[in-house]
Amino acid sequence: MAAATEHESRPLRADAARNRGRILEAATEVFAQRGLDATLDDVAHHAGVGVGTVYRRFPNKEALVEALFEKAIDGVVGLALEAATFADSWEGLVWFIENATQLQAEDLGLRDVLLHSSYGHDRVARARGRIEPAVTRLVERAQFDGHLRPDIVQADFPMIEMMVGAVAEYTDGLAPDLWRRYLAIVLDGMSMHRGALSVLPDAPSRKVVERALTTGKFRRC
Repeated sequence: MAAATEHESRPLRADAARNRGRILEAATEVFAQRGLDATLDDVAHHAGVGVGTVYRRFPNKEALVEALFEKAIDGVVGLALEAATFADSWEGLVWFIENATQLQAEDLGLRDVLLHSSYGHDRVARARGRIEPAVTRLVERAQFDGHLRPDIVQADFPMIEMMVGAVAEYTDGLAPDLWRRYLAIVLDGMSMHRGALSVLPDAPSRKVVERALTTGKFRRC
């Protein structure tokens, strides 16, 4: 009898695992498009399951955010560690900033976690804390080599990400790569060797500027 009960429970465990996977996949897409303003109802609808199923796997939104973004934040740390292997410390720092900004430009939820939100305070906060020493090493190395102005500190980078990320968010539906132009301008301002200016990506059209300033956020839906 016990064996029969165990056998009958196996499909339930498999279903639960499949549902959890569907929920995480749906949450990845929903939070990337809408940021953390999205609700568990939105996630459930996108996953094609009832909201009760979501709550059985994740008791609240914070638990879902923790499960989803701890891995994503670890990915940002991985970028910083890879950037530290570059022979040229300036190229490594620039590569990290560009790639980290691109991740956030493509994923509003990740940007909300990194820059704005208190969701996922436990595990995600610990993972996020790992970013700071990794970025500090990039900064100090570039300064030691004479590439980065000496008054730049690690704490400047979240603000830079916020500024450039705002361009990505406000112009996403019109000029999704426009943030690269303003990042290039910021990087030139950080460099100790500004004799040769960077070649900037294309300037925005008047239409893009007017729409971004008057319409507000162009979040994907």
